[in-house]
This record gives sequence, C-alpha cells and structure tokens, in this order.
Amino acid sequence: MFKNSLSFLLFLCSVFTVFGQIKKDTIALSEITLKGSPIKNAPQNTASSVSVITTADINKSDGIILTPVLNKIPGVTMQQGALNTNRITIRGIGARSQYGTNKIKAYFDGIPLSSGDGETTIDDIDLASIEKIEIIKGPNSTSFGSGLGGVIQLFSRETPLLESFGKSTVTFGSFGLLQNRLSAGYSDSKTNVFASFTDLQSEGFRENSSYDRKSFNLHAKQKINSKGSFSFLGTFTRLKAFIPSSINETDLKNNPEKAAATWAAAQGFESYDKFMLGLGYDHQFSEKWSLQTSIFSNFKDAYEPRPFDILDEKTSSLGLRSNVNYKDQLFSLPFELSFGTELLTEKYAYSLFKNLYKSQPGQGSLKGDEFSSVKQNRNYSNYFLQMELWISEKLHLETGVAFNTTKYSLKDIFENNSEAQKMPFTFGNVWSPRIGFSYKVSKGKNIFTSVSKGFSVPSVAETLTPEGQINTNLKPEVGWNYELGFKGNWLKNKIYTEVTFYSTQIENLLVARRTANDQFVGINAGSSSHSGLEFLVNYKLFELTQFQMTSYFSGAVNTFKFKEFLDGDADYSGNQLTGVPEKQFNFGVDLTTKNGFGVNTSFRTISKISLNDSNTKYSERYSLLDIKTTSVFTIFKILKTELNAGINNALGTKYAANILPNAVGFGTATPRYFYPGNPVNFYGGFSVAFLF
Repeated sequence: MFKNSLSFLLFLCSVFTVFGQIKKDTIALSEITLKGSPIKNAPQNTASSVSVITTADINKSDGIILTPVLNKIPGVTMQQGALNTNRITIRGIGARSQYGTNKIKAYFDGIPLSSGDGETTIDDIDLASIEKIEIIKGPNSTSFGSGLGGVIQLFSRETPLLESFGKSTVTFGSFGLLQNRLSAGYSDSKTNVFASFTDLQSEGFRENSSYDRKSFNLHAKQKINSKGSFSFLGTFTRLKAFIPSSINETDLKNNPEKAAATWAAAQGFESYDKFMLGLGYDHQFSEKWSLQTSIFSNFKDAYEPRPFDILDEKTSSLGLRSNVNYKDQLFSLPFELSFGTELLTEKYAYSLFKNLYKSQPGQGSLKGDEFSSVKQNRNYSNYFLQMELWISEKLHLETGVAFNTTKYSLKDIFENNSEAQKMPFTFGNVWSPRIGFSYKVSKGKNIFTSVSKGFSVPSVAETLTPEGQINTNLKPEVGWNYELGFKGNWLKNKIYTEVTFYSTQIENLLVARRTANDQFVGINAGSSSHSGLEFLVNYKLFELTQFQMTSYFSGAVNTFKFKEFLDGDADYSGNQLTGVPEKQFNFGVDLTTKNGFGVNTSFRTISKISLNDSNTKYSERYSLLDIKTTSVFTIFKILKTELNAGINNALGTKYAANILPNAVGFGTATPRYFYPGNPVNFYGGFSVAFLF
C-alpha cells in the first residue's frame, strides 16, 4: 500500500510533532499517564506468576489483534496464522493442539470464553472493549477450576467516573486493512455505561484470506443502594473470514502469498453469528461477608465450507457462577475465605455435507448431500474453596482446592437411531489442590513458592473413535506444577524485576493421532515435562519534566520434553515437545513526552520450533521489529484527538507465524506445516473524542 516505508513514517512523525504544538490544553493533557512498561507490575504478595496487561499496553500495538501484546508476556506464546487462526500456549501446554487453543481457560468479566469441551476463542473480542487482562500461568487459579495451562481473564472497559464521551476511530493499513469504530460512555455516581461498535475489514496478504468482522459491545453497571449493584455485559460478533490454510516449506520460502490449493479452489471460509450475555449482582452484606454471582449465556450459529466437507453447527450454553467471600481474623491473624461454584450446560449440534466444488470449478464451495448429523450435550461443574492467611506482616499463605465433574453425551441424528440418547460419559471427579507462600524480604521485594495440581479433560472430538463412539478409556491429563519466584523493585523504584523457576509434570498426556485428512483420534500416550525460567526487567532510563524514556526486557528459556511417549510402534520419549519454541525474548524502548507525543518499539525473537514428534523437522528462528508513533492533543478544549502510525515487521522477516504440528502429506504431497506471517506492513489512524 505504501511504497516508501521510511518516508511515510518520518512524514507522519513530523506531522504529529507539529500538530502536537497546536492548541494544547495543559489541563486536558495532564491526564496523560507516562507508562513505559508493557506489563503492569503484578501484586507482589501473590504466591504465583500473574501478569497484568493494561489499556496503555494494548494501545502500543496496532489495536487489531492481541498477538504482539500477549507475546511480550514471559511464558506465553500466541501463534497467529491469520486474524481468525491462532493458538495460545502457556509454558508449552496446549502446543500440540491441531487447530485453536485448548487446555487454557479464558473469561470476559467472569463469563467463560472457553466452550464446554475446553476450546478457547478470544480473537473476536474487540480490543476497544478490554480494560485490562490478567494472565495466571499454570494451575494456580483454584476459583477457575485449575486449568492445566492457566487462565486468561479479560475485563471490560468502563467509562471514567463522572465523565461522558463519544468517540470515532479509524485505522487503515496494508493489505486493505480498514477498521472503523464508534464508542460512547456515560458515568455518574451510580451508573456506568460503555458501548462500542467496530467494523474490521482486511483483504489479507495471502490468497483467499479476506476478513470481515462486525462487533458490538455493551457494558453497564448500576448501583441500587449502598450495598448492592447490578452489571450487564453483552457482545455480538458477525464474522466472515476466508481461510488460506497452511502451506509447505517450498511455498513458505518462495510464494508465501499462496493459499493451499484445495482451500483456494473451494474458496473455503468460516462465518458465524455469536452472542454472549451476562447479568451479575454484587452484594456487600457486611464488612465481613460479600457475594458475587452471575448468570450467562452464549449462542453461536456457524457455517464453514471446507475442501473435504461443509460444516454447519450451532452451539448454545447457559451457566451460573457464584462466589461468597468472608474476611475476618483466625487466631488473631487476618484471613480471607472464598467458596463458590461455576456450572455450565452446553448443547452442540453439527451436520456435515458433501462439498461439490470440484464438479463446477471456479464456483467455490457447493453444498451437497448431508452425510452426518450429531447432537452433543456437554456439562461441567466446578466447586472451589480457597483461603488467604497473613501469618505475619511478612509471610502470606494461599491455599485452596477445586473439584470438577465433566460429562459428555451424544446422539446420532443422521442415522435416525431409535435408541434414546446415550447415557452421559464422565471422566470422574477431579480434585485440584494448591498451596503457596509469599515472603516479604524487604520493602518492595518478595519471594514466593507454590505447588498446585491442574487438569484438562479431552474435548468431545478427541473422545470420538472413527466409528463415532465415545472412547471410554480416555483419561484427563493431570499435572503437578512447582514454582519458585522473586518480584522486586530496585534503585528507588527505577527498576522492577521478576524471575520465576517452574516445573510442570504432566501424566496421561493426551495427543491427537491423525487417521485421515482433518480426522484425529485422541489417545493417552505417556507423560511430559515442562520446566523453565521466566524473567522480566522494567527500567526507567530517564524521567525528566518534559519526557520519559523506559525500557523492558523479558523472556523465557524452557525445556519441554516428552518423558514417555509411545504412539503405536514409535517411541518419542525424550524428544522435544512439538509446536512451541523453547526460547523467546522481548526487548523494547518507549518514549513519551508531556505534549502527548510518543514512540513505542518492540523487538522479539523466537527460537526454532519442532514440527513433528520425531524432531526430524524444525522451523527457522526469526525476529520481528514493530514501531508505533502517537500524538495526542486537544482542539477547542473538548475534542481530544489522537494520530498514530506504525510499522509491523519492519525488518521484512520471512517467517512462519503459526505451525500445524505433525502435518502429514497425503499421496505425493509434502506436509503443509506453515502459516506464513505478514511481510512489512504499515498502518495509520486517528481518533476524535468529544468530551461532555
């Protein structure tokens, strides 16, 4: 789209600098907070690894996708094959997932973004609706059922107290990128409302990769008295995204714009309408007792033409989450006790149709006869109890236990089976205990240690045999996690550091064995070991009256191994875990001035990734540099305006942004392991907010 990248960036930077001097309102601009760290310092007395991402951190990216933001978090890897194709792993857990994210739980204001069988999707949540993200690594969150990989919590954006505004934002960029966003908010002493509508479109740099997403978000809180308040969260997403799929190594190097031949011929895509609704109530009974409870519902109607078939599916769910909190003293020691439950019932129905795209070339996918139709019921219940005890002024104890029961049942509708719905299959009861200690070494410096157990049940797809029956021999993955870490400030809070050593030992390792194109069977194949070191350093280089310069350096060095892995006659014991890098480093420098001008830089490097369980094939190591400039100023004291421009992948690196683990080439075809990443791409935009 832009031929001279350097001239384009320098031009906009100069424009920003000039406009930053026009009609400045020092009162309005005094609200700007100078922040350089990409990761807000987590509470130091927590006995676990918790990373916090703020709105300011999200705004340092292009505002389109979370990938560059999440990849700054030590131990977290988000691979992004397209705007609608990604996989998130935490400490290597979930790396062997063929498509999408599993073994990690996610919530938006306490509403599950994970389905009843463990699949998690966060890429269609509009970034404008997110106020903050908290990432709990490993099975350290008892109240959320102890997800094996961890928990990602998204918190919706609220309107600042006693403010009202209307805002329009436009972002444009390479490969036909265009994002239009309208948002508005209102707040007084009792009511808080935030709403946004976003229309995001992109042609994509690859064939068959155009993307069109419209989303609406509404979040409201209403105090009914001094002790109680209601909250509401509603989101709607309409998506149509074409799928270029993965390509082989030759095409990755020579023709990354190419789509997989079958997906291009079928013009494959996914489309869906998705609703998410939640209603919550908080009540403070007394200084000691409080209650938080919510009911929520999700609905999704999806249609996906693929080369091998056409999938038509519907999902609906209804759930309840409730938490009772009690604060008091135990043997004269301050303590806090929480107990509650999360219940979910989900109905899933899908039909498969023949795809007749080969019969009429050039027409794309054509719906043929139905050949399969199944209804599934998924139910899970989590119960939890956790306690925090301040043993002394310096020593803090956290402990708890979670209890889970998950049930699946299915009925073959296509065969018109006269039998009643099959009895639910359950993986039994899973207990997940946890204990952790945090000790204050000195002011601003804490060490912590914890031991916890997590689990991950197989998805419905993994439980099915080729005959369509539930494999009752499968067991949930379970893992014990051990951590030792330090959090601390140095040199009068100019430097903040975190370092964590961890080891997670997983049994009943669940792997997907490919039986045909897009067909997999889940098996318990052994055990794996996930050990590593994570670190973070935030450093204020300069903090003067007119500007501030800060830097950060974070990374993870890991050893992910199969301890025991037998798949048929193949023995992969001792091999490196597939689909995830063992080294990942991030470095950046941020400059912010008092007149509202800022520059953010981000450089990250990813080590090679094993593509198959036998470790005979690896992806290449790569590095990416992103740069963004921003200028904020006011016009007539009531219009707050922002201009921004940026470059992603400024070095023009050719790389695989996402990996398809254990890809198999059928016939004479070579395996298609790779989703190529975007080449150099530019973006720019502006926003105007009217302050009431």
